[in-house]
Amino acid sequence: MANIDIKQIIEIVGYIGSALVIVSMLMTSVVKLRIINMTGSVIFGAYALCIHSYPTAAMQVALIIINIVNLYKLLNTKKEYSVVKVKSSDLYLKHFLQENQTEIKKFFPDFKNVEPGQVIYLVCCKETCAGVFVAAPQEDSTLTVCLDYTTPAYRDTSVGRFLYNQLAVQGIKKLKAATNDLQHQKYLKKMGFTKSELYFVKDLMN
Repeated sequence: MANIDIKQIIEIVGYIGSALVIVSMLMTSVVKLRIINMTGSVIFGAYALCIHSYPTAAMQVALIIINIVNLYKLLNTKKEYSVVKVKSSDLYLKHFLQENQTEIKKFFPDFKNVEPGQVIYLVCCKETCAGVFVAAPQEDSTLTVCLDYTTPAYRDTSVGRFLYNQLAVQGIKKLKAATNDLQHQKYLKKMGFTKSELYFVKDLMN
């Protein structure tokens, strides 16, 4: 009976490892993908050793090393950003919004399109556009955020921190953002926004 229980536990461990590897492929964040994939490889590698499948275990060790190397590069390579202010009629802006419309609708369901009079910035990492920021100007040097989207490859808060520093340099004192999306709320809190009655608010002067 004990042997049967142990075999069942080993099988469950194998399924968990396989499931994590599969789930990692669904991650939009590259960092999360690497971490979850590596965790799955560790678990599945342990399973492979338990059943004496050494080629499978060796492959998992190789995947773990690959994930560690790529995580190191992702977390330790300094990204050089630049910010470009554009108009609502900018053709590349329209192209970027069109290419990323599915995710934009997911995180910003109330966002429809850019409008004249809004403040619009593209944040670039060398020649690649990493994100777009759209906001409506208010009184007292305040911006109400309509869209603050970053592509998955740069979704590690570095884009937001760079952009908010640039906005502060340009004299913007406060950002206001409204969202019902729990994941976006988590991001705002990580970026230093605090919840008020109707908005999440960030003081850029602090």
